[in-house]
Amino acid sequence: MKLQKKDLLDALDHLVIELAWSDKVSFEAIEQQTGKNEKQVIELMRRHLKASSFKLWRTRVNGRSKKHEKRFPTTG
Repeated sequence: MKLQKKDLLDALDHLVIELAWSDKVSFEAIEQQTGKNEKQVIELMRRHLKASSFKLWRTRVNGRSKKHEKRFPTTG
């Protein structure tokens, strides 16, 4: 059974959402794995989540330094 293009896009969107919800995965890592940059991830999350869930996610992301490797490089 062949996957349709829409099915592949839905699977990619699901993967991006799953990675974005994870506190341990940075936007840079998401971009490396999926090709979607931070702005595209935010737009995708806004499109697929309820408004309250999106606001909760944005609040969590804004408080996490691990989501931005470039801004907060790890030492060690």
